[in-house]
Amino acid sequence: MVKKIARRQINLLYHDAPGKTVFVAGDFNDWQPIRKLEDKNGDGVYRCRLLLVPGEYQYKFLVDDQWRSDPLNPDFIPNDFGSLNSVLTVKSK
Repeated sequence: MVKKIARRQINLLYHDAPGKTVFVAGDFNDWQPIRKLEDKNGDGVYRCRLLLVPGEYQYKFLVDDQWRSDPLNPDFIPNDFGSLNSVLTVKSK
């Protein structure tokens, strides 16, 4: 019998001026900026939910075509491009 690994819901936030286009990409989606963060209230708080299995993930935000690490996350690691990737640790229950 194969044990199914439960995914955890992760909420990501990004704060900026209203009207930005914000995506998240990371090693959880092969660095493809296809997951858009929404600013539903028009207040510059962009949100999205991810379902991830427990583990450690590197990610960045793509804001108006510019890569940015997560300013709300103090965990980061240098990448091969001379900048920093944010690190997200998803714990099992």
